[in-house]
Amino acid sequence: MTASPRPQAPHTTATGPPATGPHATTPATAMPAAGPHATTPATTTPAGAQATTPATTTPAGAQATTPAAAARHRAARLEALLGDPQDPANPHGTAALCAADALGEPPEPTEALLTETGLAAEFVPARSGGLLTRADLLVTALRPLFRRDLALGLGFGLSSLSATAPVWAAGSTRQRQATADLLLRGGRAAAVHHEPAHANALARGELTAAPYRGGWVLDGRKNLIMNASRAGAWVACARTAPRRGPHSHSVLLLEPGELPRAQVRRLPRVPTPGMRGTLFSGLQFTHCPVPADALVGRPGEGTALALRTLQIDHCLIPAVAVAAAETVLRSAVHAASSGRSTPVARRWHKPLAGVFADLLTCDSMTTVALRALSLLPERTHLLAAAVRYVVPDLLRENLEELTTVLGTPGHEHAAPHHRFADKLARDLPFASLGHTGTAACHAVIVPQLRSLAEHSWFRAAEPPPELFRTGADLPALDHRLLGIAGGEDVLAASLTGSAGRLAATASTHGHIAVLAGLAKAFTGELRTLRSRCAALPAHPGPAAVILSDRYALLQAAAAVLGIWEAQDGTDAFLTEPAWAVLALSRLARRLGIRAPAPPDGCTAQVLDELLARHRTGRSCDLDGRPGH
Repeated sequence: MTASPRPQAPHTTATGPPATGPHATTPATAMPAAGPHATTPATTTPAGAQATTPATTTPAGAQATTPAAAARHRAARLEALLGDPQDPANPHGTAALCAADALGEPPEPTEALLTETGLAAEFVPARSGGLLTRADLLVTALRPLFRRDLALGLGFGLSSLSATAPVWAAGSTRQRQATADLLLRGGRAAAVHHEPAHANALARGELTAAPYRGGWVLDGRKNLIMNASRAGAWVACARTAPRRGPHSHSVLLLEPGELPRAQVRRLPRVPTPGMRGTLFSGLQFTHCPVPADALVGRPGEGTALALRTLQIDHCLIPAVAVAAAETVLRSAVHAASSGRSTPVARRWHKPLAGVFADLLTCDSMTTVALRALSLLPERTHLLAAAVRYVVPDLLRENLEELTTVLGTPGHEHAAPHHRFADKLARDLPFASLGHTGTAACHAVIVPQLRSLAEHSWFRAAEPPPELFRTGADLPALDHRLLGIAGGEDVLAASLTGSAGRLAATASTHGHIAVLAGLAKAFTGELRTLRSRCAALPAHPGPAAVILSDRYALLQAAAAVLGIWEAQDGTDAFLTEPAWAVLALSRLARRLGIRAPAPPDGCTAQVLDELLARHRTGRSCDLDGRPGH
């Protein structure tokens, strides 16, 4: 059975402006860029506009007319409040944030600023009085913060969002309101997770809760909890059944001030090699009584709630990490071009253009996943796991590649951009949970591979085009709708659909022909993967992890093709295929599959865009908006 055609939304095909510059190749009018995802833009690019023309932004003080415009407006305001990160006198700049990290302390002036500006409203759903409507718009609003400090952004806000997700998914009206009130007045919530057996010794530990006088009695110890010492709520996943199984744990919403002090011991702070300024400590409960109404959802629902809501983390954390990595890329461009009267030295062309292409891959993958949380909440779990695995790994490789440009002084008195890169290299593995995070992603993907091979790949219908149209409106994120098992692989369907459409351009020369060849190569890899996964036993062994790795990279390739096809001509650079060709070529190399090499001029075209964005102060993501 062949893949169904991608659903078409009514639209007018846009030809887009011609590419400009010395390395322009295939003109926009010769490409199928305004494909099934594309839609007529609200405003068109003026004739003769350069590839680096920024998208329009909501002016300061102007009223935002859409949720996306409102998020961009809040991002611009946050950017202005945080100030120039390169200013050594700025208390919220790179030098100050790296100094606080070196001392192992939170950057108090910046945390105070974020509290005063009401940033916590970003983590509360709109229906509960906050600003959270969609996960992709949350990332838009928070990018200025994460470009400056990944650990600060996680410690200040996303940790509370992660902790409270089960409350938004299954909490009572009282629980949701109390949680919203806590966060909106500047308080924090801490997650007391149940850790799997493969967690490291420091993260391991378990709480148990037994029925007691109409409520619960809580026992156990957890050593590593972010913000445990200063949270106004603890959201704990505790074992409530003696036997292992899907219904062995429940979620409890605990108010520290309401628990008897004698039964709760706050453990000392735990120093960590990454995220050094973040406050990690532990909690120990000894026969601690907990009221019955602390239960979130139903008894035994804890594991399901965790799996459902952790999808949001799996998409959000990699997405904001892309913003942090972008800062390192911009620093590398500055280092390679500063003080030169001639263009960037040829030896830096491939690493700079390649990392830029990888960041666009990561941003494509996370953007699609974040949008899927709203559009396809019951079918996002596999993509979310793939994002959590692929993106941190690509970013780690990118940081290593950029050290060839930046150099590696590796000491605390280095220049701020070196210190930021060193800090991110330490923070990123900790933020993505290292081996534990990778194992958790494999635990989601591996059990599904055989079913996908037998029932989904080359059979499922393509997703709605709005998944890839970043300007299209979406339903609000609803934690209650998130699913965790079954369903079809929508990105694999999108991959085969993209390859089929590009096959019609096989006679075209230049970048489009190479893009068609790459799409064909990835589709061939999916066929190979289908054969191998269909032969897996009912309970796959460790060898299936390799298949999981390859599957995750195919998801990344599908996201790149989907985002490229969705272009409507408004952004000339994204409409051109050069970035997608370079991005997919690097993914093909990682997979070790035979695929066409990027044509002459591809790297130069991508590098030209990167340098133009650097000169004009535009970001190195899909949005390409102004920012430090």
